[in-house]
Amino acid sequence: MKTTQKAQTLQNMRPFGWRDQVGYLSGNFAGDFTYTLCTGFMMKFYTDVLGVSAGIVGIAMMVAQVLDAVTDLGMGQICDRAPTTKEGKFRPWIRRIAGPVSLISFLMYASWMKGAAMPVKIAWLFVTYLLYSSVFYTMIIIPYGSMASAMSNNALDRTKLSNWRHIGGTLAVTVINFIVPLVVYVDATGPDGAVILDDKGEALQIFDGNRMMLCGLVFAILSFVLWMACYFMTTERVKIPAKNEKLNLGAFLSDLAHNRGLIAIVLLIIVQECSNSAFHRMSGYMFGNYFGQGKLQAVTSPVETIITLLIAACIVGIVAKVGKKEITVIGCLISAVVFAVAFFLHTSNVYVWIVIYGGVTVGLALFNPVTFALVTDIVDDEEVRTGRRMDGTIYSVYSFGRKFGSALSSGVTGMMLSVIGYTEANMYEPEITNGIYNISCIVPMIGFTLMALIIGILYPLNKKRVDDNVAALKQRHGGE
Repeated sequence: MKTTQKAQTLQNMRPFGWRDQVGYLSGNFAGDFTYTLCTGFMMKFYTDVLGVSAGIVGIAMMVAQVLDAVTDLGMGQICDRAPTTKEGKFRPWIRRIAGPVSLISFLMYASWMKGAAMPVKIAWLFVTYLLYSSVFYTMIIIPYGSMASAMSNNALDRTKLSNWRHIGGTLAVTVINFIVPLVVYVDATGPDGAVILDDKGEALQIFDGNRMMLCGLVFAILSFVLWMACYFMTTERVKIPAKNEKLNLGAFLSDLAHNRGLIAIVLLIIVQECSNSAFHRMSGYMFGNYFGQGKLQAVTSPVETIITLLIAACIVGIVAKVGKKEITVIGCLISAVVFAVAFFLHTSNVYVWIVIYGGVTVGLALFNPVTFALVTDIVDDEEVRTGRRMDGTIYSVYSFGRKFGSALSSGVTGMMLSVIGYTEANMYEPEITNGIYNISCIVPMIGFTLMALIIGILYPLNKKRVDDNVAALKQRHGGE
């Protein structure tokens, strides 16, 4: 008979409240300051500043992510085996890793490498991205994500944390997408110092490597400050027992094969990151190359923020009535339809594209806030089914899916840019820019459609089952 590992609520703790939610927001704010900067601008930096082929950048990012299969699962095991100290089970890792992950995130944008030999540039890309994504980011994001289960055992509190986490990420995206394009794009000038004009008679804007490196430094520092705010403002209230037995990989994989919820969420997050990252990653090419107005990318930031915050203000109530699974399907379909319209419209008006961007954001804002809460539902479902609670391990599998999806989008984007012939020499030719437009629509459109099918057909945890699991665990834990 399987024994239940009982999660106990610690006594004499400050009640769950706004401080925890703002602190948890700060953690994703910190993580996405560097993660969003990486997904949105690193490929642009290496292709346009260091002259590395888009295909090589994409392959480098994909190859680096292979190690995440080991590091994510390993970090999840470390978290599950760790005892609960006075600081908590997961929080200490935030304090330990905030410095290293911030430093390595800055070193990825080494504009001083511009004069180096191409093999050296590629080696620098591999090493810095590997250390950032597969080592230090893993060592901080796995404990951070797992910490939600230890902050409260109340399902509504966890939904609030998921929502605030999404708001933190949105704020990071807002700041980066608003400030970075205004800083890194400068008017191109000829040998005589005169500004170069595009075919519309407007100043041609190019990507400046030194300014990108400065942005990398500033956001690395801000990320460190926010990670420490997360550490000091959050509290772990649920004592999750250390899992001391060794991981039986065969049994673990067998269990995963029978866990439809976890399979679905991994597939969902892989496709989501591939779709979402491709959408945001291609924004630099859409505004900078297709429209020739890189600085206007900054306009998408307030558009995305306003829509996201308006929906976030009422998403908890919507989820309580509709359910996480159900709202995710609706959001995915909205984004897919908007991309389909954009593809057939093939607009050449940058402001129409900004409206399209807003429509896509409506769909994203419906399902992104609940994605993280789906993971805690899977943790609960695993305990109900098997009697085992594996917060860190399950979150590590989810995190691997997220990073693998992001890396896959890098590979897909890089390879598709290579297929259309994108190089530093021809990046503004009509044939290339039209190819950029098609990539920016087709990849996310297919991705969001697949997501709706995955969550609608494969994912088993509808609202009723989630509510039943919460009730079962309350009874099993003596009403705690």
